[in-house]
Amino acid sequence: MRQETLTIGELAVRSGVATSALRYYERLGLIRAGRTGGNQRRFDRTELRRVAFIRISQQLGVSLEDIRGALAELPDGRTPTKADWARLSARWRRRLDEKIDLMVRLRDDLTNCIGCGCLSLRSCNLYNPDDELAAQGPGPRRMLPDPPAEPR
Repeated sequence: MRQETLTIGELAVRSGVATSALRYYERLGLIRAGRTGGNQRRFDRTELRRVAFIRISQQLGVSLEDIRGALAELPDGRTPTKADWARLSARWRRRLDEKIDLMVRLRDDLTNCIGCGCLSLRSCNLYNPDDELAAQGPGPRRMLPDPPAEPR
């Protein structure tokens, strides 16, 4: 018979995430654990799906704050359904499409950039004479799909 809860060590082995990271996720409210009479953590098996979602999201460059916001939309007290996950992923679709586009452009332009050795600044996509892009704000400008919104 399969046990319904996992220790932190079992969750770490099953998810491939260090116990220290799982404790951190719990502190941030990304995952939840119950406690035994001896105050040991016990994770519901459904937390495996949440940890997988966190890991994949982080690999895509999504911040833990954004991940927390997304997970907060999932229902408490029941395992998220396919529809719940579909709603969550639809929310990020545009952002992921922009990241994919940026990664493809970076891959293609970086190959050209590394290959040119900066011998042809007239044709360089990243060239910024006299730092003219500084007026648009900090960070890279040429590769961004849209300039980031100004902080309020």
